[in-house]
Amino acid sequence: MTIKEAGEALRGGGVSAVELTKAALARVERLDKALNAFITVTREMALAEAQQADKELAAGRGRGPLHGIPIALKDLFFTRGVRTTGGSKVFWDFVPDHDAAVVEKLRAAGAVLLGKLNMHELAYGTTSANPHFGPVRNPWDTERNPGGSSGGSGAAVASGMVFMAMGSDTGGSIRIPSSFCGTVGLKPTYGRVSRRGTFPLGFTLDHVGPLTRSARDAALAFNAIVERGGTVAIPDEGVGIRGLRVGFPENFYFERLDRDVESAVRGALARAESLGAAIKPVRVPDVPALNAAARVILLAEASAIMERHLGERQKFGADVLALLDQGRVLAATDYVNAQRVRRKLRGEFAKLWSEVDCLFTPTTPIVAPRIGERTVRVGGEDEDVRLASTRMLRAINALGYPAVTIPCGLSGSGLPIGLQIVGAPDDEGLILRAAAALEDAGIVIPPCPVKG
Repeated sequence: MTIKEAGEALRGGGVSAVELTKAALARVERLDKALNAFITVTREMALAEAQQADKELAAGRGRGPLHGIPIALKDLFFTRGVRTTGGSKVFWDFVPDHDAAVVEKLRAAGAVLLGKLNMHELAYGTTSANPHFGPVRNPWDTERNPGGSSGGSGAAVASGMVFMAMGSDTGGSIRIPSSFCGTVGLKPTYGRVSRRGTFPLGFTLDHVGPLTRSARDAALAFNAIVERGGTVAIPDEGVGIRGLRVGFPENFYFERLDRDVESAVRGALARAESLGAAIKPVRVPDVPALNAAARVILLAEASAIMERHLGERQKFGADVLALLDQGRVLAATDYVNAQRVRRKLRGEFAKLWSEVDCLFTPTTPIVAPRIGERTVRVGGEDEDVRLASTRMLRAINALGYPAVTIPCGLSGSGLPIGLQIVGAPDDEGLILRAAAALEDAGIVIPPCPVKG
């Protein structure tokens, strides 16, 4: 069931918010022992919010499409009176006295908060193998990682425990779990959704956005949390993309892919063309250089953010501590030059939008790796899991462009494959329309087979 369907049932009297919430909590109780997606479950708060939603809906005081809908938050969004850990011992006992900006907006929209979700420590990684709270497991195969850093968000949505979960994305951390878990994940334009009251990782790279079960649900969630530039139109049923200029990158994005990933993404391009979109081959600027610059920028910014906590080294997991130590030894000239590369390539990328309306790329070149797997074989070469997972995504953070990932097929081993649709700044409406059109045309996958 989608947010749209659940909302219609709520407003039509077919189900109550309390019933929806109890069903969601029961599913958490059944499934989360295996998936470990939640750090904190706010059961009593959720039931009280659901009761309030039912009273308001019965009185005709609807707050919008999310009113009465069970959701959850990655555990780096501040929640007043509820522990917010950032997935780290550094913030183990931190209880905020105020809500993050997006939490304020979601509460105002009447959403029901089920709890806070597990994640890669400090959002600094791609596996969500958390050393303090345990690894999140992929609901498609619990021996595989769900992606990161918003792994709990991906697992919670894919398994049907919640209708929507908030995540953050600094180098792919919404889109990787969406790809690996088979959900829709939206990274909005940089700055369009407020990050106030969210643990930062990279000052100039952080984005926050929703993971959902459909493109239309992503649009509904985006409209509830958007801060700048106004809302987007929710795509109509049977929305068309005839005449849409879809960029097909001839370089970089279709190099060194898992064979099943390449086949599924090319299939999505063919489906878009069958719907009347114009597929236009393009040459993208130097993505490897932009990826390298973004890695340097993140190393420096993350270490600057965490500098005051690094005296308590025992509180950090080994992988995150190693990255923070790397950032501390970077020269200031490296950071400045990385920002110069970023600015130059942003200007070159901007020229693409005179040729195309959006780009279609794979979200990740691989499907979900096994938990603990450090390298994967891609295109005949061994590649570090972290670098492979972020290869198609990190540059889009440096550019600040909006991007949505949607499931576009299953691998031979039955694991989800993601299609990334990238748009020009503030063009969330266009990329969500394209995503919805593909969903309507059958670019979907079966429900996650998680037991329960």
